[in-house]
Amino acid sequence: MIDLSKVKFDTNGLVPVITQNFYSGKILMQAYANKEAIEETIKSGYATYYSRSRQSLWKKGETSGNLQKIIDIKIDCDEDSLIYLVVEEGPACHTGEETCFYRNLNLEKEDKPLPFELFHKLYEKIQERKNANPENSYVAKLFEKGSDKIIQKVGEEAIETVIALKNKNKEEIVYETADLLFHLLVALVDSGVKLEDIQEELLKRYK
Repeated sequence: MIDLSKVKFDTNGLVPVITQNFYSGKILMQAYANKEAIEETIKSGYATYYSRSRQSLWKKGETSGNLQKIIDIKIDCDEDSLIYLVVEEGPACHTGEETCFYRNLNLEKEDKPLPFELFHKLYEKIQERKNANPENSYVAKLFEKGSDKIIQKVGEEAIETVIALKNKNKEEIVYETADLLFHLLVALVDSGVKLEDIQEELLKRYK
């Protein structure tokens, strides 16, 4: 049982909630919850908020299908705000964007991923390029050549990375490691292994 008496609700009985992707760390949205919304979130396992405009509970994705499965709930040091850590089943924003925070202060859309979500974005980009025209895409050309070629590239890049490490040349290490990680992501997509699978395995090993 979670003791919600620890949560410091405001005078309207609400607490702000930041929703964050459990695996990539991407901030998806911000909303509010009251005690009943949090209880429903815990009970159902899916993110539920309180709509201030409708003055009622609001289960994210109930009509759109873009549900947010709860992995964990965090509370801040002052106990007056929460984070819902979720795995989303569709875009968080009503505009169709993955996140509500897709623009800068000039209201310009930014497509470049942040460092902490880079691997997940690269994985998605590789999946997209898999079916692209091989004449226009290096990744599509790799997939066209088949698994053996992809595995061979991983091996080649691994050897080059080892040599760079042996030489202790930072610039060379950075370049070759980036090559290795990129081609390893291609191999994971080709094998049908998700980054989340790797993260879960590493979490098991974390002490």
